[in-house]
Formats: sequence, C-alpha cells, structure tokens
Amino acid sequence: MTAGARARLRVMLLFGGRSAEHDVSLVSAVAVAGALRDAGYDVVPVAITKEGRWLLSDEARAVLDAVADAGAPQVLPSSFAAIGEPVVAVVDPTRPSLASVDRPDRAEFHVDVVFPLLHGPYGEDGTIQGLLEVAGLPYVGSGVVGSAVAMDKVMTKRALAAEGIPQARYRALREHEVTPAALDDVAADLGYPCFVKPANMGSSVGVSKAGDREELRIAVELALEYDEWIVIEAGLDVREIEVAVLGDETPEASRPGEIIPGAEFYSYADKYEHDDARLIAPALLTVEEEAEVRELALRAFAACGCQGMARVDTFLRRDGGGFLVNEVNTIPGFTPISMYPKLWSVSGLPYPQLVQRLVELALARHERRVRRAGHQRH
Repeated sequence: MTAGARARLRVMLLFGGRSAEHDVSLVSAVAVAGALRDAGYDVVPVAITKEGRWLLSDEARAVLDAVADAGAPQVLPSSFAAIGEPVVAVVDPTRPSLASVDRPDRAEFHVDVVFPLLHGPYGEDGTIQGLLEVAGLPYVGSGVVGSAVAMDKVMTKRALAAEGIPQARYRALREHEVTPAALDDVAADLGYPCFVKPANMGSSVGVSKAGDREELRIAVELALEYDEWIVIEAGLDVREIEVAVLGDETPEASRPGEIIPGAEFYSYADKYEHDDARLIAPALLTVEEEAEVRELALRAFAACGCQGMARVDTFLRRDGGGFLVNEVNTIPGFTPISMYPKLWSVSGLPYPQLVQRLVELALARHERRVRRAGHQRH
C-alpha cells in the first residue's frame, strides 16, 4: 500500500461509550487521532455518549478538541450531551468495504475502516464488533468471539485453563451465589489477601484488595455494582509484567514491560489520574524469562481467539513459581502513558507506524472475509 493510497483512506475513530471506562476512551482517542493523521489517514471521529447517543463528525471533533486542550476528559463542550444522529451502513457495490453516515442534509461521507476505542462493556466485549460485522465494515482489533471471551474474566480463565496456561487460583461467583457461606468458603480456599474483580470491566474499575472477611464482603459488594459475575483471585507476591501482541494470522509479541504500582496494586487512579505508578519498558528480565513471557502471551492471545491486537498482563511470582497469565485486553489503553504503545515503541515500532499496521491488518482481514463470502454465494 503506497503512501498516496493511505492518504485517501478514511478511518472512523469510534470512541467514548457507555461503560465506566468512558473517560479513558476519550484520552486514548486524542492520542490515536494524532497518530492516524501522522500516518497519513483522514480521521472521521464518531463519539458515543455515556447515554449511548452517537455524535457525528463536528460534535465528535469538538469533544476531541476539548479533551486535548484541557488535558482532562471531564471538561467537555455542552454539545456532548446532545442527542446524536444514527450511523447507517449502506451497500456500495463498487466499494464493498465502505459505509456512509447519513446526515440530516442528506450529504454523505464515507469511511474505509473503523478504529474502535471503546474500552470495557458495550465496545470491547464483542457488541460493537457484531454491529460492524453486520454493517460489513472493516475494523481494527479482535472479532466478536475474541472480544467477548477476553472481556469476560470468567470465560478468559476457562479458555486459559483449557489450553493449560498457568494462572492464579480463583473462584467465580454469580450474584445469586454470593452468600455468607459462599464467602466463607472462598476465604478458606483462597486465603487472604485476595483480589475481587467484576468479570466484565477493565482499567481496574471495581477492583479491590481484601485482607479479611469484612473487606471481602465490601469488595464483593463493590464489584457487583459493575457486573453480576465476579472473580475472586488468590493474592500472590508477584511482579506485574505486560506484553503487547500485534498481528492476526502470525501475531508477534513485543518486548515485555513491568508495572511498579504506586499503591498496593495497579489501580484505576494509578493508570489514569496520577503518575505514582512506574512503567519500565523493557522490563528487567533474564533472556530466558523474556522469551518465556513472550511465548506465554502469544499462547494466551490464541487461547482467547484474539486478532489484531491485545495486551496480555502476567504475573511473575517472586517465589520462583514462574509466570501466570492474569488478563487479556483486546482494546488496550492508547493514552500517552499507556503500556501497549510504549512496548511497541521499545520494540522498534513507533506510534504512527503501530496504528498504520493495525489499520492494514483490519483491511486485510476484511478482504479475506469478503472473498470467503463470495465463494459461499457461488
């Protein structure tokens, strides 16, 4: 693909969303919009409000500009609360990969590929991917299955277990299963400290560390505010090592990085609100450890059915017990301090080239699917 061809490609940057990670998405979108422009693409922003309303180009661009100018997603123009307009995909027989957004004046603009930056539920969980599949649009990142499996921590753990991939001991509970007796059983099984997480949430939203039975009860109540399924994991003395994965048919793993939390664990505040946490990239590992964790990340990526990109979070036990896979994130943070782009940067792939590669992977996958669909019709 030539530089001239890339300049004509229009990328819909889809950001915001209805999840608790809405604000994270706004900051990611500002960074990715700049990188896409640097890579030679025409950016078409589309925002989704917390209420699920869609804002098209002018209003969405105002949101990006406000976040970029203020440096914080909380400062937004009043138009962001306005009722958005519907996005409608249309079939263009001459360009099957295109879609149109129908404006009130009936003028249309086209996009060639969608870059979803919707962290958490209603975006990272296969829902928006299903919408884009139905619309016939190419899009960056994992498909419906990989997105859904990796977003749901219970399903992720089951997929990892099926492939024999090591992970921390855990218990999964649905809301109706949470009783005093069940929590007593969990405490006896996993011990303290333990970590409680909503099954379908990211960025450490709703995650708590429990050091005793009362803290466990409170942590479970908090997690249930975000999802009806929760995961309780045994606490371990570990280093937090992350690996970025990029690719589809032949994915590659970046050099690993290490998170040094500013608090007891790598919380939402550590990730996005202040700079207490330290991100070390590349991580200080032996050659053997680095090779092991990169291979483990690729195995986890494949076990969850991921495509395009993912950040695989692992633990390295300080007692010599080796690596454990913690989570797989199919739409990792793309903020200026996020680990995913940092890891590819230290691996020799700068930010603009990274987003360019992701767009190219999306288009290639879509072309394969279009060819396959054509064979099925004949």
